[in-house]
Amino acid sequence: MKPVDMFSLDLRSLATFVAVLDEGSVSRAAVRLGVTQSAVSHTLERLRQAFGDPLFVKSGRGIVPTDYALRTGPHIRQLLDDLRTLPSGPPFEPASAEFTFTIAANDYQRDLLLPGLLRILRQQAPGIRLQVIPSGIPNADMLRKEACDLIISPHAPETTDIMQRGLMADRMVVFYDPNQRNAPTDLAEYLKADHIALMFATGERPGFENTLHAKGLDRRNVVTVSNFSGLPEFLRGTDMLATAPERMSAQLMRDFAWVPLPFDYKPFTLLMLWHRRHQNDPAHRWVRNQVNSVAATMNGLND
Repeated sequence: MKPVDMFSLDLRSLATFVAVLDEGSVSRAAVRLGVTQSAVSHTLERLRQAFGDPLFVKSGRGIVPTDYALRTGPHIRQLLDDLRTLPSGPPFEPASAEFTFTIAANDYQRDLLLPGLLRILRQQAPGIRLQVIPSGIPNADMLRKEACDLIISPHAPETTDIMQRGLMADRMVVFYDPNQRNAPTDLAEYLKADHIALMFATGERPGFENTLHAKGLDRRNVVTVSNFSGLPEFLRGTDMLATAPERMSAQLMRDFAWVPLPFDYKPFTLLMLWHRRHQNDPAHRWVRNQVNSVAATMNGLND
């Protein structure tokens, strides 16, 4: 095999090779990279000519890497990782930074964490503008295609190019208006009550409802809202129940009493999610650290 002329290859081509190697599919690599399948196929053909090896061959309905591709992959991945860590200019200075940082979060995560982040930005980095968009049930493409810089959600896409960090734990509880009713004492009373339900704009419902359905249980949902912000005004002055995260009891649901769920449902962890391309970016890392600092304060870990 002739020596490879690495100088004839651009970084985008090498990143395409790694994406196909990771995903095991031209179509999934194209989605990850935000390009067309034909663009990935064209790049692979150029790489085959440069390396003098097929790199990926058909196997059934998919493709598999050749032995050469498997041996070469770690070297190319290391090369790309090394290049990402190169200094990209002067050190990041929050006080003089000027850019917009977009975070995808539903109203619960937004109201819990982002006002604290904004206070830090206004004090330490007044030129960084915060933009918040809804996340629904997030998917990796939101980060791959740069629809946002960061996602805060309990749902983590299962893919190798999305990084994550746990921020805080929470659990679902049952809220009620103590002026109108007593707390539900057991599962039967919970199921018999009228409920305010939640369904995200993307059509998904909270996971605990799936748990109920899996147990063959149904509750009476008399009104459905698209975000947690809709719960208080519907709940106030009624005998209905609303199931929501416990941490909302300090803010949006502070006027109501609550009790634990009358069935087993595991606590969840709020996560901070970002694309691997931003892992070592100093500005992105600084904002992530501030989000983590807000969460740490709420967890009682900061003075």
